Amino acid sequence: MDSAHSTGPTGDYAEITYAVADRIATITLNRPKARNGYTIRMADELAAAFDRADADDDVRVVVLAAEGTDFSVGADLSGGGFDFDAEAGPDPHWQEPAGRCSRRVFLMNKPVIAAIQGASIGGGLTITLPADYRLAASNARFGFVFVRRGIYPEGASAWFLPKLVGLGKAMDWMISGRVFGVDEALAAGLVHSVHEPEELLGAAYELAADLASGTAPVSVAVTRQLLYRMSNLDSPFPVHEVDSRLIASIAKNPDAVEGVLSFLQKRPPRFQLRASTDQPDFLPWKET
Repeated sequence: MDSAHSTGPTGDYAEITYAVADRIATITLNRPKARNGYTIRMADELAAAFDRADADDDVRVVVLAAEGTDFSVGADLSGGGFDFDAEAGPDPHWQEPAGRCSRRVFLMNKPVIAAIQGASIGGGLTITLPADYRLAASNARFGFVFVRRGIYPEGASAWFLPKLVGLGKAMDWMISGRVFGVDEALAAGLVHSVHEPEELLGAAYELAADLASGTAPVSVAVTRQLLYRMSNLDSPFPVHEVDSRLIASIAKNPDAVEGVLSFLQKRPPRFQLRASTDQPDFLPWKET
């Protein structure tokens, strides 16, 4: 990335950093001495940072990374328990911390690339499942270790994981709670590619740059949510109804014209529509 066009870590963050360069936002877990164990504060800061990236039309892609040798070893409760009184119990609307991040990533209009090195365990793994890409270092290792701690899967991982790797592999990993290596993760489709540790971030930024320069923001936002929200319906017909309205709308879509012209003229596209304001108003999830 070109540092001359970047903004350094900004905002009132204590346990993450946030920076933007070349239309790529980098959100970095920043508790390396604690192996990036996540806390209530980190979970809330992550959700706020994804809010910020999604609201910024100059940001096209988000890279989720981590300082230090490990991505995250999961929940760190050493500073106390949850953010509710243990005797009184939580408010009915309380959300567990990992889910505060994974829910927000699910709702993103922009692609998210997780760059994972070292240990990615428990909630330190579940928060990456809604990402569009997971790139891993060759030294990465993974574990949904909840049953070995007497606790339960979090981050809505029981919904996300089977969609990525199938129910059988999700059962194996979650019911056994075993730690597994990067080769098994790659073979199952949990990660998209494997890189040497020193090359991991470079690979993530190379992918991010391609997405930022070559794809249309509204097309990406709509396609991402089509896949997440409609791919599990019990027939293709509701999806085709939405498809038909979307395809009909391209007659008045300047990005569609630009996409064709840029291809014919063999030049990079200059898409104008914004994901924050220009998505079709008839999308079914807009009503929820």
